[in-house]
Amino acid sequence: MAALLLLLAGSVVVSVSIGQVDVPVRDSARVLLHELTGIGGPGDPMFMDVVWNIRLPRVLLAAVVGAGLALCGTVMQATLQNPLADPFVLGISSGASLGAAFAILTGFGAAGAVGAVAGLGVPFWAFIGALAAAALVLGVGGAGSRTSPVKLILAGTAVNALCGAASSALVYFAGSAEGVRSVTFWSMGSLASAEWATLPAVSTVVLIATAFFLFRSRVLNALLMGDEAAVTLGIDPGPHRRIHLVLAAVVTGMLVATCGIIGFVGLIVPHVVRSAIGPDHRGLLPVAVLSGALFLIWADVAARVVVPNAELPIGIVTSVLGAPLFLHMLIRKEYGFGDK
Repeated sequence: MAALLLLLAGSVVVSVSIGQVDVPVRDSARVLLHELTGIGGPGDPMFMDVVWNIRLPRVLLAAVVGAGLALCGTVMQATLQNPLADPFVLGISSGASLGAAFAILTGFGAAGAVGAVAGLGVPFWAFIGALAAAALVLGVGGAGSRTSPVKLILAGTAVNALCGAASSALVYFAGSAEGVRSVTFWSMGSLASAEWATLPAVSTVVLIATAFFLFRSRVLNALLMGDEAAVTLGIDPGPHRRIHLVLAAVVTGMLVATCGIIGFVGLIVPHVVRSAIGPDHRGLLPVAVLSGALFLIWADVAARVVVPNAELPIGIVTSVLGAPLFLHMLIRKEYGFGDK
């Protein structure tokens, strides 16, 4: 944990120095030290603006989003007892895409659009879409009998398909080429809109969720072993499963509404950490949170510098980095889900 915290702090300093305009690491450290503690001078005014006002909010948002996605992925894999579960398994991504496509293509996400609620913008509608999809999955998964992981995953698959079809229909019938491009770019994820004003709400939600789940490591360990084992240990899986999934849906919806859909973080990071330190959530959760933050910080750096004078959607970068690593883990014979 100490090594990861030091690595995270160093990554923040180095990553704010990298971009289309290179800033010496020494100057970046001087700017951060001055702004955070008041020690020393601010340095070059141009470096000050680039590091503090443009790059640092983006790097911090990447850390928060990566930590949140890794947290939700770890929780959902244990709660649903499924190694393929990730933050989007409840239809959250497709629901958010539908909400964003509706806001962009109908004009409800534009400032000054018709209606007071419309002025809240695309993130609001994406968040509403994500929560609506998750609520539908939880409702269908719990209908008729006791909620089970299999029913929830199947319901999530159905809702994903339904929301995806609705989003495709909106794009197909849209008359705005610019709107279609905006929907496409949003669906691939981006941290380009990061600013200081967006950080407090997202950070607060992720911190509260992290603290909550850290105190439920024993419950997560029991759920990972299966419902029968959990009942034997005195834990009723149903209520705990609903609480975990609702909170994970809220966190993921908040993250998706802020920066679009960023895949593979919540899937691959928990598996990498689990293969290294084992399945005990007392260590797995905090290490996965810090590892997710590190992963997304450097994925965002790659998105900023791979193409000169342009920026790749970060969802492309995370998929390119995550897919080969996931395949490598599957080939390793000694790795198994739920055991070391």
